[in-house]
Amino acid sequence: MWIEPEEVLLVGALWVSERANPFFILQRRRGHGRGGGLSGLLVGTLDVVLDSSARVAPYRILLQTADSQVYWNIACGSSRKEITEHWDWLESNLLQTISIFDNDEDVITFVKGKISGIIAEEKRLKQGEEQEEDSGKFREAELKMRRLFGMPEEEKLVNYYSCSYWKGRVPRQGWVYLSINHLCFYSFLLGKEVTLVIPWMEVTQLEKNATLVFPESIRVSTRHTEHYFSMFLNINDTFKLMEQLANIAMRQLLDNEAFAADRSLPKPCKTLKNVSTLKRDFDARAKNERYRAMFRLTQDERLDGHTDCTLWTPFAKMHIVGQLFISNNYICFSSREEDLCQLIIPLREVSIVEKADSSSVLPCPVSISTKNKMTFLFANLKDREFLVQRISDFLQRTPDSSWFDTSPPSLIGSSVPSDSTYKGRHYHSGLPTASQSLLQLFHQNSPEDLGPKAMKEKMKEEAWNIHFSEFGRGVCMYRTSRTRELVLNGIPECLRGELWLLFSGAQNELATHPGYYGDLVEQAMGMCSLATDEIERDLHRSMPEHRAFQNETGIAALRRVLTAYAHRNPGIGYCQAMNIVTSVLLLYCTEEQAFWLLVALCERMLPDYYNTRVVGALVDQGVFEDLTRSSLPQLYEHMQELGVISTISLSWFLTLFLSVMPFDSAVLLVDCFFYEGIKVIFQVALTVLLDNMDALLSSSDEGEAMTVLGRYLDNVVNKQTVAPPIPHLHAVLTSGDEPPPEIDIFDLIKSSYEKFGSLSSDVIEQMRFKQRLKVIQSLEDTAKRSVVRAMMTESAFSIEELEELYCLFKSKHMTSCYWGSSSSAAERHDPSLPYLEQYRIDPVQFSQLFSALAPWVCGGHTTTLSSRLFRLLDQNQDQLVNFKEFITGLSGMYHGDMTEKLKLLYKLHLPPALSPQEAESALEATHFFTEDEPEGEEVKDKGGDVEEKKEVKDYRYYLRMWAKEKEPKKETIKDLPRMNQEQFIEFCKTLYNMFSEDPSEQELYHAIATVASLLLRIGEVGKKFGNGGKMQETTSQTLPISAEQEEEPDEGTSGEALLCQALADAQLEPAVLQTSDEENKDDTESSYSVVSSGSLLCEDIAHDTVLIGAEQRQGSTLDVDWSITFEQVLASLLTEPVLVEYFERKMDIQAKMATCKAQRVVERQVSSPSEQELMHHST
Repeated sequence: MWIEPEEVLLVGALWVSERANPFFILQRRRGHGRGGGLSGLLVGTLDVVLDSSARVAPYRILLQTADSQVYWNIACGSSRKEITEHWDWLESNLLQTISIFDNDEDVITFVKGKISGIIAEEKRLKQGEEQEEDSGKFREAELKMRRLFGMPEEEKLVNYYSCSYWKGRVPRQGWVYLSINHLCFYSFLLGKEVTLVIPWMEVTQLEKNATLVFPESIRVSTRHTEHYFSMFLNINDTFKLMEQLANIAMRQLLDNEAFAADRSLPKPCKTLKNVSTLKRDFDARAKNERYRAMFRLTQDERLDGHTDCTLWTPFAKMHIVGQLFISNNYICFSSREEDLCQLIIPLREVSIVEKADSSSVLPCPVSISTKNKMTFLFANLKDREFLVQRISDFLQRTPDSSWFDTSPPSLIGSSVPSDSTYKGRHYHSGLPTASQSLLQLFHQNSPEDLGPKAMKEKMKEEAWNIHFSEFGRGVCMYRTSRTRELVLNGIPECLRGELWLLFSGAQNELATHPGYYGDLVEQAMGMCSLATDEIERDLHRSMPEHRAFQNETGIAALRRVLTAYAHRNPGIGYCQAMNIVTSVLLLYCTEEQAFWLLVALCERMLPDYYNTRVVGALVDQGVFEDLTRSSLPQLYEHMQELGVISTISLSWFLTLFLSVMPFDSAVLLVDCFFYEGIKVIFQVALTVLLDNMDALLSSSDEGEAMTVLGRYLDNVVNKQTVAPPIPHLHAVLTSGDEPPPEIDIFDLIKSSYEKFGSLSSDVIEQMRFKQRLKVIQSLEDTAKRSVVRAMMTESAFSIEELEELYCLFKSKHMTSCYWGSSSSAAERHDPSLPYLEQYRIDPVQFSQLFSALAPWVCGGHTTTLSSRLFRLLDQNQDQLVNFKEFITGLSGMYHGDMTEKLKLLYKLHLPPALSPQEAESALEATHFFTEDEPEGEEVKDKGGDVEEKKEVKDYRYYLRMWAKEKEPKKETIKDLPRMNQEQFIEFCKTLYNMFSEDPSEQELYHAIATVASLLLRIGEVGKKFGNGGKMQETTSQTLPISAEQEEEPDEGTSGEALLCQALADAQLEPAVLQTSDEENKDDTESSYSVVSSGSLLCEDIAHDTVLIGAEQRQGSTLDVDWSITFEQVLASLLTEPVLVEYFERKMDIQAKMATCKAQRVVERQVSSPSEQELMHHST
């Protein structure tokens, strides 16, 4: 056992050294074991007399260094086996590591820390196994994790382990914390602190490996770095948990259902009893998934428990050892020896469960009888009473199976209802495809074939009938190696549909969901969507060479099945290749059966194959490449150079070879697929490459290699088929002088089992996990590149800046999804949306990003400004902003010229950016700014003429008008509405807050005070003109002209002259346009004192304060007649060089992004603890 390191001064007095290396010595106590001579006898005698054996173990391991006379005892053992295990562990895990240390003190400190960590974890695991661990310890670890890494309460710790993290060539001993969304590591050693936080969503590769440099370790790779962790007490356990957590993160990137699964986990603060609560939940999930995959059960099936037992097999007259599994709807059995026997008993089929008489031959037996008169006998059950009770409990919750048998009358041979019964329904039992497969419909009038192929088919049917009589028929059939042999020899056409349903598990869903398909068809038909459009487009491309799909009966059935599934699963909807697979299913099954087979394929047997990004097929394409690399390395290198593997394999997997092989041959692969799963597709694909290796190695380009494989697959024939030959669409590939040799499909399947039959489902799943990380992260990178490419024309940010901003935006979105207080954040995560709209943030996250990245820092006013910008960008008012909208706002602040920046700032103080609460009086003012009625009357008078002209306008006129409407209308400064007094006050507040931290703060305050004073006076001028009858016309003509000319002050000063004239008419002194320096100084000081000294600062402007001209009136209401235009604001600001310089200043977002990136993905909730506190908590 490992012991806390303690000093040893006398090394050789009572001990004999048996093994040694530069750092460790293994010693045996003298007098223990054989030999030892006189000294051994003496020590043995002393031990017996003094009874010291109770305190001293006969073996120990010491830590030594070359320059030190002090030794450290780190392990002891009561047997040679025990101490040898410790010695081997030290040599394989520590020896390589500590050999790179330069300082002996560092070696001793590191080893002592490592041994102490192992002892602490051993104690923790031991207490966990005994269910005696104090929950306070785990709670303490969770609190420590939150304090160290700034995690919120929503982040749930799953488990934590002692390990070493390699920083360069030096390992750092510490603790790794595995939470739901992050991998975290903390170490404080020799005064150096190491903190690491890796979101699982950023992990691109997770591998367990062992090298010379890194002893058995786990490598965690992200896009930019690699991290190595080693010296785990139980590395397999840790790696398995890491895999599960990374897998959940990948699911979250694919769909939002994974976020719901995350929330279903138990909350540690409420339900935690010991350290393993969440860990046990993940273990249970893994067992559930394995159980469902093994027996092809539905996603809602939950494993209740499993136990070892034996099953009596009447066909073999023997007991088979295996495991019994109990879940909420099934009793399943699997033999210990693979493929010996498998059994699935739905509880709906069970009639009696009873304890049989126990004997020495048959201890603790349980008998289970089904409604079809089959009896199954299980024995050697450890806790028979409990097992029977659990089955009885589940049986009580199971609906009576008679309810499941309520099928339409026509399906059970009753009288046929009249047509009026089905009137208006798209699917009903009177349809031919509701009770018969398409092959039955089109072969029912064919003359009976008595040739040798037909006799071969009859023999196959007879072989299956014999099998049914021996092993049972239906769901409860014994599945043995004999079953596999019959499947590999080909399933007879008349039994194909039945056995596909049985082996895929679709039979169970068909039995438990009567009427579901019919109702789904009625809901789905007639609805228009992208999926239905694609289905209509592909209907006539589905096996057009087969006569079953050359008429409306087959096409209509295919339409109903595909449309119903698209309605059932909008996440998948419809994907190309589904039509080919479904058309084959309809040939051998009724419509409803084909639907449930499609469900089994898309949701269980080929997971994620048919979603919008065909992720599952891409994953298996990666697995196929790995298998090719390991099995056919020479060919793999050549194929990679040609780029062929990725091209060919996608269609092979998506259509199960149906699109690349003659139908009669490919359907035999489908037989094997439904029984064996995806492994048979991998086997056959590898065999195809192996058979064509020489030709492929001699291929010089991709086209030649594709031709070689196409000709080979096109000539894979089924010589036993009884169906009439169907012309294959790929026959064009076979054109040539010499017809290529034919390949028998049965020989191909047999060869695949002989050469690659060792491939197991567990290995494939492990490889799938590895590829899933790679594929999903690759798709995320593709999405990022697409978004950046689309935004390049929309903004002036560089590619690198857009990529960084995209990562920050995405991180904020995902954080809200898994830490959101409600499910709304996760619900808005829709990967099926276009890339630009996939990630969206709400006002809270927008405010956080705005505060971190925006160039306009307004102190306490920043939140208000952020809210206004959010409302301005949120054009569809769904309280969400996508990346495009976010960049549009940010780009305007960073890269716009002065006019664009001011325009954005101006719009932030008008509705909709200004909220109703902020602009109550603005609503009243809107009536004042509406168009004058005389203009409306004038238009009305001309209405008759317009109507007359409409009669002579042709279609070209309307096309031009429509095209003009479709053109995006570019907004000009003249299109901006006027700003009323309350909005102007808010505008001034923002400006004052913006300048608060600028180096030219005083000059900016002075300038904005001058501008504000001028604008207040201009507003007064406008009000007087507006109320003055004739002067209204003068204002409408003069002010816009003035503004246009003021916008470009370099071209002339007529605008200034007009402004002076307007101010003179209003009997106001033109303060800003003084020519004398002294007068200018006096005027600006007075205006600054009036506007700035307590009137326009954010904190001091009261709601009852109104600024008119250069006066401040308290207690009066806002003047709704007062208003200014954007041109006036722009012209006034252009008169102050310091303001022009401020708004024309080029700003760099790099520094702000670097600061934002330097912060951890998770924001710190509290201040960091001191090093002493951290050291205290880490011990």
